[in-house]
Amino acid sequence: MHVLQTSAHAIGQIYIPGVNVVLLLLVLGAVVGFGSSSRLASAYGVAVTGTMLVTTILTFFVIRYGWGYNLILSLGATAFFVFIDSAFFASSLLKIAEGGWFPLVLGLFVFTLMTTWRRGREIARERLRVASVSLDSFVKSLETYPLSRVPGTGIFMAGNPDVVPSALLHNLAHNKVLHERVVLLTVRTGDVPWVPASQRIAIEALGSGFYRVRVNFGFMDEPDVSEALELCKPLGLSFEPLESSFLLSRASVIAMPGGPGMALWRDHLFATMARNARTAADYFNLPVNRVIELGTRVEI
Repeated sequence: MHVLQTSAHAIGQIYIPGVNVVLLLLVLGAVVGFGSSSRLASAYGVAVTGTMLVTTILTFFVIRYGWGYNLILSLGATAFFVFIDSAFFASSLLKIAEGGWFPLVLGLFVFTLMTTWRRGREIARERLRVASVSLDSFVKSLETYPLSRVPGTGIFMAGNPDVVPSALLHNLAHNKVLHERVVLLTVRTGDVPWVPASQRIAIEALGSGFYRVRVNFGFMDEPDVSEALELCKPLGLSFEPLESSFLLSRASVIAMPGGPGMALWRDHLFATMARNARTAADYFNLPVNRVIELGTRVEI
């Protein structure tokens, strides 16, 4: 999704335009559906008391793991407020039938979407990891079994810089050739607002025409990979736009019955979300006319 950072001091303070539009529609729907403020009060009460309870519970984790206080002190500082908030929340549950169900159903729906996306990504990464090939062993094998090379530079996005990207393996399997120069590009976003240009790029020559390039962005930086690659020239690695191609892997998630991980309906839900996810080319601001996407089938 399109995410905008709104603070240089807090990495978690974000604005998501798409979610904001959905919230607007939900608020309008709730107002029209309930019809009056008195009928809406039951839903409001459950939402507010539930938020108070969840916030108090999260306070324990901040005190215990964020601030480093001992367990007894952390429990003592939050148990009293948890008791009070629980009493308020329990009393508001009497109004579930009168409208209190609305925030609970809405919260359960959003929670299901978020946990399904998180778990689905973990399963998909594990499937790709099992089929991955070590980058070091792959580069060394080229010295023994050289492959046909074509002029130009192939730039492959590599989430894990230690394994061969699936796009490279698919390109090799279908086209039987490698580019004269292969760049494995890994992008990392740090917990600092901005990364200076002097620390943006790190280049490592792997031999056999392979290079590992790491691009570092701050969370307030616009992740413009094309602009960042221009910083490689002073470091000895230049890119000719008309001779460089970005080869990306486009995973096609297939829900399989009986597979380990999630229930089948959650597999289908994740597959639908994955099909509508923002592409890497769009997120990293890659030149559209230089991007080639190679499909990858991922069964979950």
